[in-house]
Amino acid sequence: MAVLESPSERHEIERRSLPADIRESLQERILSGEFRDGEALVQDVLAEEYGVSRMPVREVLRQLEACGLVSMQTHKGAVVTSIPTEQVEELFELRALLEADMLVRAIRRMTDSDIAEARDILGELEQSYRRGDMASWGRLNWAFHRRLYLPAGRPQTLAVLHGINLRVERYIRLHLLVTDGLDTAEREHREILRLCALRDAEAAVAFLKLHILDAGRTLVMALRQARAADH
Repeated sequence: MAVLESPSERHEIERRSLPADIRESLQERILSGEFRDGEALVQDVLAEEYGVSRMPVREVLRQLEACGLVSMQTHKGAVVTSIPTEQVEELFELRALLEADMLVRAIRRMTDSDIAEARDILGELEQSYRRGDMASWGRLNWAFHRRLYLPAGRPQTLAVLHGINLRVERYIRLHLLVTDGLDTAEREHREILRLCALRDAEAAVAFLKLHILDAGRTLVMALRQARAADH
């Protein structure tokens, strides 16, 4: 005879999944630009929109604060963070340093299977570009880079890099939409993968650094122009 779960057990599973679902939704709304930099996120309003109490909303806002998408301000509550252009530039420079180190370590251990899996993810990313599926760009872009770095065996560095990517993703999406960034990203990702397949660590690392720093520079220029136009 099958043993049924008790109501309390089922309720606990639902309670654990609720904040995760809200976080995924609210994070995407921030990354897509539905909530603009500096905009207040009112707990009561969000709770009503999601049909929940304030408690899970408060928990999610704290999680988003921890990853840099939201800041808690006195007398104002939660607001969407606005990253100064100088800090965006710094984050891309940090990415270049950390990802170059990860790639040189990874290439030493990289297998044909690693390359094949990265190629499959890149195919998904390119398809998402063509569909205009903006919500998946950041996730698949990170999945591609992450797959290349996994052989390095550096989970803590991967976690730091994931956080950096998440903080700047909304700006990258905007930049890709208003420039020819999609074509450039596609070309450069293919070249990085080609060099990795050749196990040419020196060339791959040099190209990766250029890929990240050039993207950072063009993004910062676009951000400065957009913010100047808003004032």
